Amino acid sequence: MTSTFLPDKRSGPDITPPLPVAGAGRERARRRALHWLTAVAFQTPALVLFGTLVLLPMLFALYAAFFRWGGFGMPEDFVGGDNFTRLLQDPVFLGDLWRCLLLVGLSLALQLPFALALAVALNQRIRGRAVYRMLFFAPYILSEAITGVLFSMIFAPDDGLADHVLGAIGLDGVGGQWFADPSTVMATLFLVMSWKYFGFHMMLYLAGLQSIPAELTEAALIDGAGPWQRFRNVTLPLLAPTLRISVFLSVIGAIQLFDLVWVITAGGPDHHSETMAVTMFQYGFKRYQVGYASAISVVMFGICLVFALAYQRFVLRRDLQGATTTMRGGGS
Repeated sequence: MTSTFLPDKRSGPDITPPLPVAGAGRERARRRALHWLTAVAFQTPALVLFGTLVLLPMLFALYAAFFRWGGFGMPEDFVGGDNFTRLLQDPVFLGDLWRCLLLVGLSLALQLPFALALAVALNQRIRGRAVYRMLFFAPYILSEAITGVLFSMIFAPDDGLADHVLGAIGLDGVGGQWFADPSTVMATLFLVMSWKYFGFHMMLYLAGLQSIPAELTEAALIDGAGPWQRFRNVTLPLLAPTLRISVFLSVIGAIQLFDLVWVITAGGPDHHSETMAVTMFQYGFKRYQVGYASAISVVMFGICLVFALAYQRFVLRRDLQGATTTMRGGGS
């Protein structure tokens, strides 16, 4: 009895003839076209929204800045660069620039170091640190409108919580016209800003601290480095990318500050707490000088753009180069 051995077709080699070169090229082209159409289909809604809600209003604001326009109908009274010349001669706008620099300086000198110190403290193993993190971050969750109303009540003249507390400890003369006195309004406003935003920067620093390998700190401890030496020589250099991002966000936020100031003081008293955004709103929606308000918005955008480009070029350059190198290395 003889038997014939038949090979198993499932386990045998693939004998499918290769596609012709022309057919393979057409298949690759079809796949590329399909990928391109898929990308376009997913990106088109976002691009339409961005163009409609961001790009077109920006271009129209630039166009309106060259007209004397009240906001009704289409701009027709062309004035050229008169609105921008007026900016350079407007004491209110020049004061806005000074107050912006003041807020930036106070934020960098006081708010961010305070947030960093809290982040370092809460990064230690202490009882209830999760509760402390939640409490310190909670003000950032509140809207600016709620924060403004809350502190308007706290610092209400003669009847606010701040004056009652100061009176209870024998400091009656310290309180008074917190937001109504030109000599104290910016300091009080900065106090409110710090309470509102320091928790956000604290969480940024905590995230950066937790990404630092514990082995480096332990090695410095073994070498005999004290707490300040470990912070200065190990923690601070490794936290530098997070610090740079925090500074960038703080500066941009100070330039664009509006809602908190508008709810609390509306720029008063006598423009002493006014910011560029508040001035723009006043002229555009209160005085109906939309052409001049558009010029202010263009200048604000230009300041933010120049700062962002310069900061990226001279400060974030090393971080961006490192990220690009990492991406290229991971893809090879």
